[in-house]
Amino acid sequence: MAEGGGEGQATGAISGTHDVFISYASQDAAVANAVVAALERHGLTCWIAPRDVTPGALYADEIIRSINGAKALVIVLSASAIASPHVGKEVERASSKQRPIITFKTDTAPLTNALEYFLSESQWVDVGADGSEAAFAKLITAVRRQLTAASTGEPGQQDGTAQPVSEPPRRPPESVRLTRRLSRPVVAIIAVIAAIGAYLVVDKLWLSKHVAQGKSAATVGPPATPAAPTIPEKSVAVLPFVDMSEKKDQEYFSDGLSDELIDHLAHSPDLKVIARTSSFQFKGKNEDMRTIGQKLGVANLLEGSVRTSGKTLRVTAQLIKVSDGSHLWSETYDRDMGDIFKMQDSIATSVVNALQATMAKFTPSSQVANTEAYNAFLRGEYLRKRGTKQDLERALAAYQEAIRLDPKYAAAWVGIAAAYNNRGLLGWMPQKDAYTEARKAVDHALSIDPNLARAHSALAGLEWNYLFDFEKARAETLRARALDPIEGAADELPGWDELISGRFDESVQYFRERAKRDPLSSERLASLIYALQSAGRLAEAESAARNLLDLNPSFASAHCNLGDVLLEEHMPDAALAIMNEEVDPDSRWCVTDALWALGRHTEADALLGEAKTKYADTQADSIAGSYALRNDKEEAFKWLYRAYDNRDAGVTLMRVDLSLRNLHGDPRFTALLRKMKLPE
Repeated sequence: MAEGGGEGQATGAISGTHDVFISYASQDAAVANAVVAALERHGLTCWIAPRDVTPGALYADEIIRSINGAKALVIVLSASAIASPHVGKEVERASSKQRPIITFKTDTAPLTNALEYFLSESQWVDVGADGSEAAFAKLITAVRRQLTAASTGEPGQQDGTAQPVSEPPRRPPESVRLTRRLSRPVVAIIAVIAAIGAYLVVDKLWLSKHVAQGKSAATVGPPATPAAPTIPEKSVAVLPFVDMSEKKDQEYFSDGLSDELIDHLAHSPDLKVIARTSSFQFKGKNEDMRTIGQKLGVANLLEGSVRTSGKTLRVTAQLIKVSDGSHLWSETYDRDMGDIFKMQDSIATSVVNALQATMAKFTPSSQVANTEAYNAFLRGEYLRKRGTKQDLERALAAYQEAIRLDPKYAAAWVGIAAAYNNRGLLGWMPQKDAYTEARKAVDHALSIDPNLARAHSALAGLEWNYLFDFEKARAETLRARALDPIEGAADELPGWDELISGRFDESVQYFRERAKRDPLSSERLASLIYALQSAGRLAEAESAARNLLDLNPSFASAHCNLGDVLLEEHMPDAALAIMNEEVDPDSRWCVTDALWALGRHTEADALLGEAKTKYADTQADSIAGSYALRNDKEEAFKWLYRAYDNRDAGVTLMRVDLSLRNLHGDPRFTALLRKMKLPE
């Protein structure tokens, strides 16, 4: 309890039962508020004074009633709390009511004998040892563990000794409830092809730098505001140029110009350039430039407009300094369509010069003499990046039109490979057929231009996803980077490589770094979620999964991804509720795992039966995972072998697929790992 009065809105658990009572000294109010924000963000109800004190009620009565109604008590432990008689009474009351106590330790002050007695069996989270971000994650895990133990009647700890909270084990025993496999849209991120073409926006609560041992009081910043990263002056985001053509039917061209400029600027060795996925989040939005710059973590924004008329175009571009809105450079270009590439070079060079950066020599692979073929290629890129089934079909037609106009257009052949690859990974055509068509296209591209970096990246994705030839995929990735270092900037294959090798922390770090280049990308965040799950860092995975839903609630499998994490955290009711909100029709059957965990086996089996009928050729690995979760090993292996025969890309992650853990140790599982040349 805060030892002073003060005003606060009663927005928490004012009456009735609640999950957590927060005990703290008034000097630690900021830390306590941050703790409340973190817990409530993850669905845990808190009672904290003075916010939740009923107006006009006696303070002491409210405190006693709230401790009695709480399921657990969290104490923000500091020198101030140790010296506070109010905190001591609250801890004593909770102990007498046999409420579990979790200690959130913010400094190294020694305990009094009384507190040492009452806290001897509590769980501890040490902010100084763990760091603020990890400490909040551990606290959430600890609270949930205690609440789950209370609801099942089981003890929260294995014995009566004090235990610090640790990360969940990476390899839990077979009896531990596990989730289904990685959702298909996330597997698609393995494809290097999909990447052709700041900081992760996760809800983080940051404690200030921990005070040295001699200074006991800890402080914290506002609970919803992460520590502001340093934004380099030589940083820029290219916002999507606006289509100003008379019929407003040239959006593909204005988007394509923006993409090309991003690609040009990314080749400046000393310039930070935000990836397309994030900068395009602001398309059509009327947001303040300063706000956009802060969200993207850049000091400058490049924006403009495009107007086409027949074979002529007008492009207006301006470089804006985020801090004061001033124009560092601006220009209007009236050109023939045939001069489009020279104009792109001119804009990129002007931006680099204005920011006093340097530009490396660079010739975009999309450049072609036939401007009509280039237009068709841009339409293909535009439609493919929209990502729907219909748009992918239209993208294929556009790429084919580009090739009809210029059969030697290697980049368009790579576009065809990318479209087929995505169709296979997303389950919109059998994977074997997708590979056959994609491989023909990428081979044709390489026959035209053996040094085309994006073609080697495309081949790496195909080797990984369909042939399971990981060594060849690595070699092709290295070849692409040697030809064009920027080509691998968005490549996620090394992160998956770390993951399948069991280097979980390295994989998490890799995906975090990828997210810095693309801070508003749903795909980047989905990859990080899976890596965190595999590493057993469940609280962090849940936080990222919830953030994904906030960022893009329509992202395919976003609700299933969060439900998977909740199942791992032994919360099947919450998992079922969130999975029932899944928007992607091909992912909605994920609820079968939540239903099974709740004992609703008839409903679960009915859904799984429907999935087998509909997705036998496209999601066999997911079906195998659901059977493995039921511990039906015979059916699980039957479907896992089918997934392998289908060349299902999800099989590449079988070693770290949590839903398949019950198969570990079975000779058939080991044999399949060896067959795929995966680490055992």
